[in-house]
Amino acid sequence: MPAQGNASLPVIKRLPKYYRYLCMMQKNGITEVSSKYLADTLGTTASQVRQDFNCFASFGRQGIGYEVDKLVDELGKLLFGSGEPLPSIMVGAGRLGSAVSRFITNETSGYKLLAAFDGNAELVGKDLNGVPIYHTDDLEKFCRENHVAMAVLCLPRTGAIALAPTLVEAGVKGFWNFSHYDLVVDYPQLVVENVHLGDSLMSLSYRLRNEQ
Repeated sequence: MPAQGNASLPVIKRLPKYYRYLCMMQKNGITEVSSKYLADTLGTTASQVRQDFNCFASFGRQGIGYEVDKLVDELGKLLFGSGEPLPSIMVGAGRLGSAVSRFITNETSGYKLLAAFDGNAELVGKDLNGVPIYHTDDLEKFCRENHVAMAVLCLPRTGAIALAPTLVEAGVKGFWNFSHYDLVVDYPQLVVENVHLGDSLMSLSYRLRNEQ
């Protein structure tokens, strides 16, 4: 299978949607699917679907389409890997951190949440959806000792800006950033996924007001 590096970022960002819809098809007993059906379901074109999949491997069969089980398996390997889950931490154990950590521990594959960190001494010693909460003073040492790969940032923008370099120096390779700030850290190997919940609401507002 070609390396993931052969695919552009827009293609990579479409993979989770393909995977989600294919899992639904699999649960509904659908065994084969055409690029046209996938395109119609996802609101794209059959040509785009074929181009996306060809970035990784030739999944389809001429005149027949795609085996749903095979696609689910191959896309799962691309998205989640085939080895151990990535060791991860949560920074910010407030309401947002609690909600996001619940999603990670219960709804996703590919990550293992080891601990949460917060600067609020009242939270230290408690647990967040089954993982212990430590003080942020212990963050760097914990990351180094546990080879943490990914940090979820659920703290204000000033805290994210201040802590990001320390986390990278401690070996963290990626951020899932909910700080309402587009985090940019000048490290070539770092991967950042900035999440802005308000952007979705504003997009929805525009569509509700203008697409009538």
